[in-house]
Amino acid sequence: MKDHSFAIEGSGASTRLVFSPNFNVAVPYIDRHVAEGRGAKIAIRSDQAQVTYAELAANVNRAGNLLQELGLRRGDRMLMVVKDCPAFFYLFWGAIKAGVVPVPLNTLLRASDYAYMIEDSACQAFIYSPEFAAEAEPALTIVKRKPPEILKVEGEAQTFLSMMASVSDVLAPYPAGAEEECFWLYSSGSTGRPKGAVHRQRDIPVTAHHYGVATLGIRENDIFFSAAKLFFAYGLGNAMTFPLHVGAEAVLLEPRPTPDSTFAIIAKYKPTLYFGVPTLYAAQLQAMEQTKADLASIRYCVSAGEALPGDILRRWKEKTGLDILDGIGSTEALHIFIANRPGDIKAGTSGKLVQGYEARIVDDSGQIAKMGDSGKLHIRGPSTAAYYWNQPEKTKETMLADDWLNTGDTYIKDEQGYFHYCGRTDDMLKVGGIWCSPFEIEAKLVEHPKVLEAAIVGRADADGLVKPEAWIVLKQGVAGEPAIEEELKAHCKGGLAPYKYPRWFHFVAELPKTATGKIQRFKLRT
Repeated sequence: MKDHSFAIEGSGASTRLVFSPNFNVAVPYIDRHVAEGRGAKIAIRSDQAQVTYAELAANVNRAGNLLQELGLRRGDRMLMVVKDCPAFFYLFWGAIKAGVVPVPLNTLLRASDYAYMIEDSACQAFIYSPEFAAEAEPALTIVKRKPPEILKVEGEAQTFLSMMASVSDVLAPYPAGAEEECFWLYSSGSTGRPKGAVHRQRDIPVTAHHYGVATLGIRENDIFFSAAKLFFAYGLGNAMTFPLHVGAEAVLLEPRPTPDSTFAIIAKYKPTLYFGVPTLYAAQLQAMEQTKADLASIRYCVSAGEALPGDILRRWKEKTGLDILDGIGSTEALHIFIANRPGDIKAGTSGKLVQGYEARIVDDSGQIAKMGDSGKLHIRGPSTAAYYWNQPEKTKETMLADDWLNTGDTYIKDEQGYFHYCGRTDDMLKVGGIWCSPFEIEAKLVEHPKVLEAAIVGRADADGLVKPEAWIVLKQGVAGEPAIEEELKAHCKGGLAPYKYPRWFHFVAELPKTATGKIQRFKLRT
């Protein structure tokens, strides 16, 4: 087998990827396309720029050379607070090709968060887009140890892009192996401080093949558009690694996505695959009550980040004629490992296992749960992170024996093999002595025509007994008032077991979420 290559062996559930002993993932994802004659093809397109595969390869090499000239060596971390733009590709792949470890960070965080990750990672470089200077720069004033290299991506004076222009566009790939450290992703922190998940060289091709090719059917003539951003696992696959896996085109949106901006991108660039999150699909549905959206180019819509309520799927299908393929993935597994797929969709579920992955549902005693009973979801597959940086106890809790990964989610598997989401393990409520899923109540609430979003947490009543408490975002033009509370209580009582209706209601402008769209219920409990 040639250096820096991989092969697909087996078929169906037994399919696996086999890697050459010397394997740097930047070669098959960047260099290969020029070698195969794709140099003139557009790789990246946005309102600000377009980049061919040949230009991408040259700039990746320049970025890698510059990092080495700046003194970064094998295994050094490079933190990136970078918008969705071509420079993200140059930095990420240039670092990998040069043996440096890129660490994309959530661009929506605050200075204290960046300061924590700068110190936690002991990074050698911190590179940021000028749009995020208001939080990135104060972070550098409060850390005990500043990274040796601090650069803006672009702008005035000396920047990474301006320095990159004068270095060589030829770079030999750093020798590596499929099991070696490649990049980190900090978890989104749905239950507290983020943790640095250490991913290996193998992980990108594994997810791109098992989910992208075998489940979603991606191909070279696809045009990918992900409203989910590059800095977290879901968006990293959708908008970068999946299109590069098959030599397709990625369309990028620099600002934070809105219904209007996503509809404009879809109308202009005609993507064939669209990746969103449930909260955005809900907002787009509301927007389509007032405006038309041209979605004719789209072959499949995909959702992840938070479980998709069945009612949103139903309304999206009625409005657009398109299905949404919901799935569950994680930062630790890199992308989706359970999914609905074309021709096999069950509303209100996360779908069935993706090729290459195994799952088990265990009860509180650690035994395999009975069919139809809820329990902790563990998964096993060849893309799971090696460990959490600097977090041996969290690693032990999550990365279990025999390569099982504790997802932190509670699920039920039905007799047909579909997985039903019941909430985060630590979000489950025990109401009247019976376990209760917050997601089930939230899904019922968003069926109401006046509700845009909902979150459920547990709250003790006067007797110290836990009951559901609702935090509601109403649709535009609807005011929170006692009459609405009574409507929503009646709505829940009419469609759920009697003990599951919310006892308290709070009407808010927005819910706290991670970058992936996961509701941070722990913030609502404080």
